[in-house]
Amino acid sequence: MSHAGALQGSNVRILVSLLFAIQLISMGAMEMSGPFWPVHLRGLTSSESVFSFASIAVYVGPMLGIILTSAFWGRIGDRYGHKLMMIRALAGLSLTQLGLALSSDIWVILILRFLQGAFAGYIAPAQAYGVSIEAPSRRARLFAILQISTNVGSLLGAVVGGLILDYATFFWINIIASALCAVCTVVAAMTLPDVPPVTKSATDQAPAATRRTDSVWQGTPLLSLLCVMGILLLARMLPQTSFSLYVSSVFDVSHSVVGLCYGLLALGFILSATAWSRYFEHRTQQDTLHRLLYVVLGCIALTALAGTTRNAIVFVVAYFIWGVLLGATTPVLMALISKSADSSRQGHVLGIAQGTAQFASIAGISAGGLLSQVYGLQYTYLFVCLAYGLALIPVVALRYWPINPSPT
Repeated sequence: MSHAGALQGSNVRILVSLLFAIQLISMGAMEMSGPFWPVHLRGLTSSESVFSFASIAVYVGPMLGIILTSAFWGRIGDRYGHKLMMIRALAGLSLTQLGLALSSDIWVILILRFLQGAFAGYIAPAQAYGVSIEAPSRRARLFAILQISTNVGSLLGAVVGGLILDYATFFWINIIASALCAVCTVVAAMTLPDVPPVTKSATDQAPAATRRTDSVWQGTPLLSLLCVMGILLLARMLPQTSFSLYVSSVFDVSHSVVGLCYGLLALGFILSATAWSRYFEHRTQQDTLHRLLYVVLGCIALTALAGTTRNAIVFVVAYFIWGVLLGATTPVLMALISKSADSSRQGHVLGIAQGTAQFASIAGISAGGLLSQVYGLQYTYLFVCLAYGLALIPVVALRYWPINPSPT
């Protein structure tokens, strides 16, 4: 069972707020350098081919690291405790940011970025720790709060990073990020209570043959839920590479309007995620998926409108409402994914989910860039609509999945 019962409600709220603050600061620290890596890398090489490769690899590298290691770190957390994995991740972020600040070799930078994802994946252990202290009925709200912290941190981090770069060098962005992550490491170690790993007593009493065949996939809708979440994230990321070019060419607007459109998507998510989580909080899996079906249909309608309108105001409004609907997707699906596994496997399952999210993001960014080059910018949102349509298939199939709740 969850350890939330061992903590008073007010204490849980304080701890969740602390998790929010730690994730906001640490993710914001990482995003301070995010938009400016190409600017930094441009000054480190005169080779166009090396620069083109590096400007992609510097973003894809951490994602690959997370994909390859998140499930492994999740299993370690299930065995030894998720607080330890949070401290490990924050310390890893601090050390790799320090290394990036001190390195001026482009290949060392790419290696460090990969290691940053491999050794410092923070989001999955933070989610697993949150699950261990929060009541099962409030998991959707927990995932919404943690994802909001990531989004707010990303927005604020990019602004702060730009301000630092206006008055100092890229070195100071990474040094400050390293220091902030170090502070978060100390705060997590000193203030978060230890939550002992959950042992599955039923497994100990089960026959050996049953224990050998038991897995996170057996008899659960986990694979289908991951498929839904992955396709929805892929659809969301398809316009990523061509977004600024599309808006500038179709609407002939300034860069500030382009930035406004992009930011409104995140703003819509931030404003709506907790409200959506409360809306879905006490609903069954079938009822949740039934209502998510309409959310996906709404996303299809909005992205179709965004792709066909030639009015900038309509495009901006559609993007904001799309962001509002996105608040009902990933946090709610993460709650369903968490509930598909028992408490002794939360780290493993959430690690798999985090790896799936990173893979879907890479696939969406890559596919979006390729499709825009092959077919042209004008079809960008047609492909987004098709991807959302593909997501309807597993959503409909899951509505009829027999309920077999795991003990939490």
